[in-house]
Amino acid sequence: MFFSFDGIDGTGKSTQVDLFAQYVRASGHDVLTCRDPGGTLLGERLRDILLHKAEIPLGSRAEMLLYMASRAQLVHEVIKPALKQGSVVICDRFLLANVVYQGHAGGLPVAELWQVGQIATAGIQPDLTFVLDMPVDVAARRITGQLDRMESRGLDYMDRVRRGFLVEAARRDDVVTIDADREIAQIQHQIQTTVEERWPQAFAAQYQEGGG
Repeated sequence: MFFSFDGIDGTGKSTQVDLFAQYVRASGHDVLTCRDPGGTLLGERLRDILLHKAEIPLGSRAEMLLYMASRAQLVHEVIKPALKQGSVVICDRFLLANVVYQGHAGGLPVAELWQVGQIATAGIQPDLTFVLDMPVDVAARRITGQLDRMESRGLDYMDRVRRGFLVEAARRDDVVTIDADREIAQIQHQIQTTVEERWPQAFAAQYQEGGG
């Protein structure tokens, strides 16, 4: 089984990924966590270019294709073998991010991005993607440290990103929007409840108030 977490920066994805991984392990599954872009030697090199090498100009199509290349290697080297071994894979971002950031917010054709993504991932897609959602100004206040290439594009760009995530979530049964402007435990409770409702035989009710 394959899950991904997405949303604009500052919504608490990393925290929720960690808590969800603990929950899945407690339900008796082997778990592999990864991040996109990244997760392989090639992916980490590309991640550095994409997010932290602002001095390297990137056209929108080149940027998109570098994300796709990182993802292709991640699927080949990490995700596909883990799924074959029966592990539950939890990824911090996946193809949906490309569709939203470079498509809805960046102007590239959304349908074409899904098509290119189908090739890059060899058809492997998350069974469910959680989009953590909150107002862009609230999320921006949570970001500390130096802004990366995406974060530095400003609130207008991030608002287009947010709206893109909501549009895709409304279109797809495999994308669920989660209100992330709440307490961490409340967010995790909704995530766990969602998977228990969809796969009641695979996940036990582990949640207790106040923790994940």
